[in-house]
Amino acid sequence: MEERIRLGVSACLLGQPVRYDGMGKLDRYITGTLGEYIDFVPVCPEVESGFPVPRETMRLVGDPENPRLLTTRTGVDHTERMLAWAEKRVRELEQENLCGFIFKSDSPSSGLMRVKVYNSKGMAEKKGVGLFARAFTRRFPLLPVEEEGRLNDAKLRETFIEQLFTLKRWRETLAAGRTMKNLVEFHTRHKLLILSHSPAIAKEMGKLVAQGRGMAPTEAFTRYENLLVEALRAKATLKKNLNVLQHIMGYFKQQLSAGEKQELVEILDHYRREIVPLIVPVTLLNHYVRKYDEPYLKQQVYLNPHPIALKLRNHA
Repeated sequence: MEERIRLGVSACLLGQPVRYDGMGKLDRYITGTLGEYIDFVPVCPEVESGFPVPRETMRLVGDPENPRLLTTRTGVDHTERMLAWAEKRVRELEQENLCGFIFKSDSPSSGLMRVKVYNSKGMAEKKGVGLFARAFTRRFPLLPVEEEGRLNDAKLRETFIEQLFTLKRWRETLAAGRTMKNLVEFHTRHKLLILSHSPAIAKEMGKLVAQGRGMAPTEAFTRYENLLVEALRAKATLKKNLNVLQHIMGYFKQQLSAGEKQELVEILDHYRREIVPLIVPVTLLNHYVRKYDEPYLKQQVYLNPHPIALKLRNHA
């Protein structure tokens, strides 16, 4: 890609000493592994809205859908201050061309889900969303977002990062011009990737592309982007991946020798039984794509959706 992905991230996860105790919360996967491919735009709601370091801790109180932000010991209400800053900050972030955001879990400002919200009796329920995280997702409903803790789950990590790289390619398509030719080209390259996430939405997107010439380009691209985001938010399961792999295998009916067919069938069966991870059949299929110079499969993003060094398909 000509430009690197730009990703918003809670500043403490980059090791910046911005937390209430004057410490950071360095996440080495984010800074080390992802940092090889991504440029980060750090955000710390507390420091950027004027709170000192160190500072008294804060928590969410009241209605989980509309909580107040109070200091833990003194009970000072900083809700309006934080909300005003958050609205200003998300407007600024519109200029950053972000492809997504990684939030700090459990934070009353940045937690994306299951943040503690305390009731009048001091009892907590994990039903809240941080004030800044809520403002961000409202402003950017189509952007992929995740918490750093959930990235420890291999499948959630793969889903999130796949969204980032796909969104980057989509924006490159938009920059090239909103023509039906460009839309058809993008969909053709991503057809199998989308199929691995949601066969139903893939079918709907295919119909949209086929009928798109009768629509205004802006409408066609907007509808397509909404469907693309919806599809990629669905997990690519073993069953759906196996369906795509078998579909790819069908392109080699005439080329593969009897021994090669037998090997591929065995590898797919090993994947189905979770003996080997997805990277194994994908690597073999990529070998056959190069060996037999299969033109349609050479352009399929599914076979190379993100840098192999990220090892996202190495889990069973």
